[in-house]
Amino acid sequence: MKASLTLSGTPVVPGVSHAKTAWIRSVPEPEETSEIIPEDARSSEIERFNAAADTVAQRLKDRAANTVGTASDILAVAAGFATDRGWRREVVKRIEGGAPAVQAVAQATQVFVDIFRQAGGLMAERQTDLLDMRNRVIAELRGEPEPGVPIPDGPVILLADDLAPADTAALDPELIRGIITRLGGPTSHTSIICRQLGIPCIVAARELSDVPEGVDLIMDGDSGEFSISPDPDEADVLAKTDAERRRLAREWHGPAQTQDGHPIEILANIQDEAGAIRAEASEAAGIGLFRTELSFLNIPSEPSVEEQVRIYSSVFGHFPGAKIVVRTLDAGSDKPVAFASVPDEENPALGVRGLRTSGIDMGLLTRQIDALVEAAKRHDGPSWIMAPMVSTVAEARWFASLIREHDLKAGIMIEVPAAAIMIDQFLEEIDFVSIGTNDLTQYVMAADRGNANLATYTDNWQPAVLALIQRVAEAGVRHGKPVGVCGEAAADPNLAAVLVGMGVTSLSMASGAIPYVGSRLANVTLEQCQEAAAAVVKASDPNEARQVALAILNAD
Repeated sequence: MKASLTLSGTPVVPGVSHAKTAWIRSVPEPEETSEIIPEDARSSEIERFNAAADTVAQRLKDRAANTVGTASDILAVAAGFATDRGWRREVVKRIEGGAPAVQAVAQATQVFVDIFRQAGGLMAERQTDLLDMRNRVIAELRGEPEPGVPIPDGPVILLADDLAPADTAALDPELIRGIITRLGGPTSHTSIICRQLGIPCIVAARELSDVPEGVDLIMDGDSGEFSISPDPDEADVLAKTDAERRRLAREWHGPAQTQDGHPIEILANIQDEAGAIRAEASEAAGIGLFRTELSFLNIPSEPSVEEQVRIYSSVFGHFPGAKIVVRTLDAGSDKPVAFASVPDEENPALGVRGLRTSGIDMGLLTRQIDALVEAAKRHDGPSWIMAPMVSTVAEARWFASLIREHDLKAGIMIEVPAAAIMIDQFLEEIDFVSIGTNDLTQYVMAADRGNANLATYTDNWQPAVLALIQRVAEAGVRHGKPVGVCGEAAADPNLAAVLVGMGVTSLSMASGAIPYVGSRLANVTLEQCQEAAAAVVKASDPNEARQVALAILNAD
């Protein structure tokens, strides 16, 4: 791009946007103070804090109730921070010691931020959520406007160090034409929600602070480049190209297939009935990933089998006759479920999570299977059940035996490199696999997917990860068994075409991404997809992989 300044970050949601920049409002860091609240005023100061925290929590809960899909879940978790008893006790303890409420909130929150940072993994990424909650409570205590996204007069490209769930989930794609953050990674909540909303997004742009407020900027969510004061002619060409991409997406209708008629299943990732309703209104052919654990994040104890049947049936009912792929409880690491997670693990991403929780309480898994079996009986379409975090052939064999005794299809997630390396042995034991590219990338590249400094390593276009995906897809063809992709990689239209070329049989993604992926596949041939697939695994880095794939897929 010809411009006064061109910078780059990690592209996570494709698309071109051209607008003025707008930085997110922030709350000034609370200043140190020597003020001590008199003893007879401390109880009223505690009441003032509790009222502010309650107000913030209720606002977040209200937004969660009026939002669907992943955004709703993220907002519900954010509201949970403001009501967390441990955090509130820390704040109250400091106020009882004489600290003003604002300083007590800041000090107590820092305790938890330090704990999350030391935990590493995706827990470390939730520092953003904690600090956002702190800022909202402090603003409420000060009587200031709620911090967050500005309300612009016209379209803008939003700039921020990072976005909190409450900011991202409430975005209006008509006004917020693009987002660039200095922090974050390809699987951060900002990336996921932007993908759901179809907003072009670039993360881990380390030099973003060099971009001022209110300047003309163009961003390319495919390449990760963004430029200040771009050449008007070039900006016009890019904008027209993106407008055509959006037109094709609006006009696309399934079933999904390549230009020359090769069929591909496009399915939806959902987590609750609200997500199922959103997916039902899309062109999804079914559900490719039902994240059951997200229904239980804020529940202190295990639901009964009957209650689980009700939850699962409420989702199944929106897709009569269609395939539904359910993932059993994927608790642990970044998804702490109170009744299924091991607290205080030193390295939770490599700890007791997914299927491994059955080693602590076998009943959690068997009761969930009982509930899923009952829900499947009430569903007139195919019901497939898969386990997350499977690492050994013996685990796969054992899990398949539990599912097959109910005459249902049994599968596993391919997230652990060991499963991809020994894929032929695994496919002898199970009926299908679904590749979770988010975790697979994290483990293959030995890089925390929530660490902005490592965003290049966790890029979905990493050739090493693509080579493993190709290995799994080719094994699926040999064994005649379905291979799906349900990680964020499936929602990238160009990468989706590459995955089809590798032999992947289904792609599951956020509902908002479906028309973009479907329209992209409709405009390329299977031969182009296969040629691009062969090329990307020979690339030396993600940028080269993107470039060679685009050159092939865009060829006339």
